[in-house]
This record gives sequence, C-alpha cells and structure tokens, in this order.
Amino acid sequence: MTQEFYKEAIQHPIFKLIGETSQELDTDSFVIGGFVRDYLLKRGTPKDIDIVVIGNGIELAKKVASKLKGKPQVSIFKNFGTAMIKYQELELEFVGARKESYHHDSRKPVVEDGSLEDDQNRRDFTINAMAFSLNQSSYGQLLDPFDGLGDLEKKLIRTPLEPGITYSDDPLRMMRAIRFATQLDFTIELKSLQSITENKDRIKIISKERIVDELHKIILSKKPSIGFKLLHQTGLLPIILPELTALQGIEEIEGQRHKDNFWHTLEVVDNISENTDDLWLRWAALLHDIGKAPTKRFHKKIGWTFHAHEFVGSKMVYKLFKRLRMPLNDKMKFVQKMVLMSSRPIVLSEDHITDSAVRRLVFDAGEYVEDLMTLCEADITTKNPRKQRKYKNNFQIVRKKIVEVEERDHVRNFQPPVSGEEIMQVFNLKPSKEIGIIKEAIKEAILEGEIPNEYEAAYQFMLDKGKKMNLKIS
Repeated sequence: MTQEFYKEAIQHPIFKLIGETSQELDTDSFVIGGFVRDYLLKRGTPKDIDIVVIGNGIELAKKVASKLKGKPQVSIFKNFGTAMIKYQELELEFVGARKESYHHDSRKPVVEDGSLEDDQNRRDFTINAMAFSLNQSSYGQLLDPFDGLGDLEKKLIRTPLEPGITYSDDPLRMMRAIRFATQLDFTIELKSLQSITENKDRIKIISKERIVDELHKIILSKKPSIGFKLLHQTGLLPIILPELTALQGIEEIEGQRHKDNFWHTLEVVDNISENTDDLWLRWAALLHDIGKAPTKRFHKKIGWTFHAHEFVGSKMVYKLFKRLRMPLNDKMKFVQKMVLMSSRPIVLSEDHITDSAVRRLVFDAGEYVEDLMTLCEADITTKNPRKQRKYKNNFQIVRKKIVEVEERDHVRNFQPPVSGEEIMQVFNLKPSKEIGIIKEAIKEAILEGEIPNEYEAAYQFMLDKGKKMNLKIS
C-alpha cells in the first residue's frame, strides 16, 4: 500500500482541522486504533474515531469543538482523561498519550503521561496499534511499530508485547482477541492462544457487563461458532457459560448413544445467524438446549431421554441472565419463551398437523411465532440430505398452516370475544371464579375449533356454559 493510500484515509476535513489545531497548541496528534484497522481492511469508514494526543487531549478537544460549525458540546470524562465530540455522523474521542501499569488483582491501570510509543505499547493487538499522523510534517504517515499491517495481510491476531503481560494486565483482552478473530475471521497467534489458556482464570476479575458486551459481539458476528469454539478451546467458556459446556459429550449405554448437544448448539447458532440479526433470537438459539444436561436419563426400553428439558432450560435462562447481570426484562422473557417452546413446531412437523394444534401454537407464541419458526428451522442439523429435505418441507407445511389458521381464526394476540365485564352483567355476578371458568371455556372452544373466534358464537357458548353451571341470566 502506498503513502498516497494512507493519506486518502484522512481526507475528511475534520482531520485537517484537528492537525492544524494541534499545531497551534504545539502538540502532536494521531488517529489510532479501530479507524486505521478498518480503513486498511476496507470495512467501510468507521464512525468512531480515536485521537491520541501527545499532551492534553481534553484541551485539544475543546479547541477543535470551538472551531466546528454549531460548536458541538464536548463531553469530558476526567477519570479517564478523555473528551468526546459528536459531530455530524462522527464520534471523536480525544485522549492524551499514556503509559499504563497494572496491579495483579485489578484491571484498572495506574496511568501516566507518555509518548506515542508508550501508547502503542499498551494497545491490545498489533492491528489496533497502528496510527496515522495528523501532524504537518508527516501528515498521513502510517506509524506501525509492530507490523500490524503485516498481521492484517496474514489475518493474524497478535499482541504488541509478550502476550502473558497483555492478557494478565487486562484480562478482557482475552475476550477481545476471540471477538476480533470471530468478526474478522482471523487466526489468533499460537503463543497468544496458549497464553489465553494460561491466564483464563484472570477473567474472573472482569465485570460481568464487560464480558457480556464481548459475548454480544461474538453472537452478532457472521459465524458465532468461531468464537465459541475458541472460548471452549481456551477454557474460558466453562467459566463464563458452564451451562453450555455441560452439554458436551456423547454417552453410550447398551449400544445406544445421543448426539453431542454442545456441537449441535453451535451449528444451530450459525444456522440462525444466516437468517436473523436479532441478538436475542440468537441468544435463544445458543440456550435452546441448556436444559438437556440436567434432564438427561437412560431408560432400557426407550434409550436416552431429555424429558421437560425445554421447561428446565427456560428456568435456567433466568439464573444465567441474573448471574451475568444481563437485563431481567422483556428481552429475557423472550429468550425464555423461545427456549420453552423450542420443540413445539418440531413435534407438529413430525405428526399429522391438526388445525387445533396450530391454533394452540399461534396462541401460545403470539407475536413471536415467526421467530419461533426461524429458531426451529435453524435446529435442523442432520447431515442426511433426505432427512434435511423432509424436515424443511414439513416446516413449510407448518408455516403455510399457520397463515391459513391465522387468517381464518385470528388467534394471534388473542382477545376473548366476550369480556369478563359482559359475563358479570349477563349473569349478575360479582368478581368470582365462575367468570374465569367461562372465559377459559370460551378460549378452549375457539382453540379446539368447536366455535369460530366471533362474538355471536362466543356469546351463545357463554349462555350454554352458564346454563350448565346453573347460573341465572339477569
């Protein structure tokens, strides 16, 4: 790559302005990190831009903001010595060059002012230590002390310093190495990979929120299994998600075996990632079988069973989210619901599909029935082409049936045609269990296809039911 190519990277007027302002303040400034990496990889122009300053980054940020149109606000983070400007589509973060040292029991460094070389030394990977100069005498020059450019070409994740120092100092970098390898489809240098294994227990000093942030990025990558295989290989996965590694292994008793549910799960996550970018649906795919480890049993007559693994798994989702300090809100409930219902369409696709069964599926899944079908289709991991065709065809039949039933019976997000208030009024009742019994009976009658999901039919059914319960019409 030529020097002209590097200069092209910083043609945006904002870089010229930062360079000129830096010169006025008698400081040097550089674009560093992700912007440089992604530009050289031709991954588009990143919107998050890190500027490292040999001097006071906050002072430079304030001066730059005062010259920009509209004089955007400068957000200052004194604890970190950084300042951020949001300008047009860009987020510019300014920080003074620094060197860091760490205590063994913390990932919070002792920070001192430093040179550009110090700042590049403290970076996590060679591909993130490259910088473009914004200074007049060397504008656009690539500063690459660790041959990050060569590692980009080799598709290699490598640390600038000894990997044991890099990972022990800040153990989150172990997760970041695996995340970058997953996102970029790069290989982690062997020495670095071994060092992650040696330092794996250091991950315990990292906050759950930071770990989950990296997990999210792995799950949202094109092929998440790359990351989960590396997490497994290095021993990080049993520490972070023991529910997943508990699925690994194949047992054989009396010639009967079950599949390895860990490797099956990784296939399912890759499958679903081809069809959805929904983070929480991908989480559902990752966790859909976690109930199989605690429910695994062997019966001489029927072989291996995992009875109620969906129910057990949905309960485990709550504990897992709580332990990882993930949101205990509608996102978690969605994942729980997907795990709980993950086998329902599969059972339907194997049996003769009745309208009643489809109505119940749509009723229970509600607005998430499409997500549920996407999850179940991703669950097809058989390598037998004939079986694969059969399962996919069966799911298409189920999908078609869902559309037909929904158009006719409108049970998605079901609202009873007759309200509780009307039941009270008709039978002159106060709030009581009888009202619930009648409402439930109407719902069941609709789902079973005994009556259509229409007011007149439901009203007449209510009268008949009330008569059988010896209720008097007022």
